[in-house]
Amino acid sequence: MSKKLVLTCLINFFVAALMGLALRYTYISPISINYRFLTHAHSHVAMLGWVYLMLYTLYFHYFVPNKKPVYISLFWITQVSVIGMMISFPIQGYAAISITFSTLHIFCSYYFFRLIWKNLKTDSKVSKLLLKTSLLFMLTSTIGVWCLGPAVGLLGQASAFYQIAIQFFLHFQFNGWFLVAVLAILFHKLQIKDSKEFRLFFKLLIASILFTFALPVNWFAPHNSLLWINGFGVLLQIAALYLFIKLIKSSLKNVLKTSSKIIQFMLYFALFSFVLKIGLQTLSLIPEVSNVAYQHRNLVIGFIHLTMLGVISGFLLAYILQSKLVTFNKSLSISMYVFVLGFILTELILLLQGGLFYFGNGLLPNYYILLFISSILLPAGIIGLTFNIIKTKII
Repeated sequence: MSKKLVLTCLINFFVAALMGLALRYTYISPISINYRFLTHAHSHVAMLGWVYLMLYTLYFHYFVPNKKPVYISLFWITQVSVIGMMISFPIQGYAAISITFSTLHIFCSYYFFRLIWKNLKTDSKVSKLLLKTSLLFMLTSTIGVWCLGPAVGLLGQASAFYQIAIQFFLHFQFNGWFLVAVLAILFHKLQIKDSKEFRLFFKLLIASILFTFALPVNWFAPHNSLLWINGFGVLLQIAALYLFIKLIKSSLKNVLKTSSKIIQFMLYFALFSFVLKIGLQTLSLIPEVSNVAYQHRNLVIGFIHLTMLGVISGFLLAYILQSKLVTFNKSLSISMYVFVLGFILTELILLLQGGLFYFGNGLLPNYYILLFISSILLPAGIIGLTFNIIKTKII
């Protein structure tokens, strides 16, 4: 795996974490950056600079035997678009320059789709099916982005159409492209074989992703039928989780036997987060819970971070640790423990505060300071891993 590419992804992750830290600091002491603009920058760099480019790197490493220079060139062009968004979004929000760079990123992703689809080489039907499906979700999710312009022009940013377009992009990025991609790599590493059980798991997983989009649609265009559709999707998701555990159980045990403790820890952390994510989505079967969760921003942010930091980033960090890029020592383990501790503390604080708001008990004492201090652990853990990779000599 390319050291330069992985380091670039981690630096993007570190910058996104610092932006998140700055967002939390604004509640302690005002800063001269527009909060909403910085939020856009934080989310774009995290999703497109860290997760997207790390998946790009992993796909290129595992599934493209013929390492054509075009992949490296495309990576750096995509990184230029990330840097453009990193700089322009905090300054102007959604405007000409930031939209130009985000559009460049989309076109880069389309070319990446074409390259991988054409040059993909794997003997595993399982990996091939999951990988191609993840790419189709990536492609499909961008429909939401292209709908934003017409939505603003026709109905305005406050319209249901505009909000649903955003949710369409986010849902099929997070639950489609990102999630299916990390599972594709996991199944590749575990060498899961094609079987009737896998095929059923795959069908249930894809159907659940499609049906659970009904929940965010219901937030902006409420209808009882949407709650039933989401409920059906959640039940399919639970069934998919059961089959997922059955499929990976024995292979995972074999892999963990030969893995270091910190790799075991990160894989268990990612898997636990995945199970917890589905568990929390199951609560959306209760209409009151789904409505309350959306109305309280703390719970929304907590769930987004559970998916991004717990599930997606958990798997991605585990995959980095399984490469030859790291040196296994005490500082590496501490870095990963610090990152996970930061994640756990921030999630617990967000959840507790959301609960207090729901029951009308006001603000948790020193809430913003506690959240800020806990959040410092996230970039601290990322930079620890980054320095470990920088210092590691690849033989």
